[in-house]
Amino acid sequence: MHSVARPGSTISTTSTPVRDPNGLGWPAKSTLDRLHESPSARKEREAKLAAAVRTLLECIGEDPEREGLMRTPARYAQALLWMTKGYEERLSEVINDAIFAEDHDEMVIVRDIDVFSLCEHHLVPFTGKVSIGYIPNKLVLGLSKLARIAETFSRRLQVQERLTRQIALAVEEAVQPRGVAVVMEATHMCMTMRGVQKPGSTTMTSTMLGAFRDRQKTREEFLTLIRSPSSLHR
Repeated sequence: MHSVARPGSTISTTSTPVRDPNGLGWPAKSTLDRLHESPSARKEREAKLAAAVRTLLECIGEDPEREGLMRTPARYAQALLWMTKGYEERLSEVINDAIFAEDHDEMVIVRDIDVFSLCEHHLVPFTGKVSIGYIPNKLVLGLSKLARIAETFSRRLQVQERLTRQIALAVEEAVQPRGVAVVMEATHMCMTMRGVQKPGSTTMTSTMLGAFRDRQKTREEFLTLIRSPSSLHR
């Protein structure tokens, strides 16, 4: 197994961030600023965010000067920037040349990848698991990169439907496989802590591309494999 370069591919260390009308890249152009900001600009961003958190605390009737909250604005600013660090990552850097020539032509599946994201509607977490499968077309992707792709897109303000599709499009962009399938199941805190307040409810989304979309048997095989009990845990 050896690494290969694909002429004409946008996956390269010198390419611009991948952006397309289907939402593979950044949802807002302003988020691109985080890719290139200087250390001083980063500090300014943190300070501005911390000031906003302080205002938020005041608006809910709290005292930002009391002992338990004195450092909360700075802590939350740093935490929120970390939880959205996917805005600072290029797909090319995530892949990092981990594309290999291989004749394997059956499914490659990594399942039950833990994901953590923030709902863009209420800025509260949703957490779950994602399973990713693809059918190679002479090229395979390093297995850990499937998890890294999921992590990169989940570390942004998201909706589950878009996150599922972005992961699938990223795998398709990386290795041009015969098909890609992504299934995600998640619990949304905006449904359990507020609103309808239904603890235990889950949301499932899927994106099927290529052979998985066109061939029912291929799709059913993937769904059966990701639902079957793991032999490693018997």
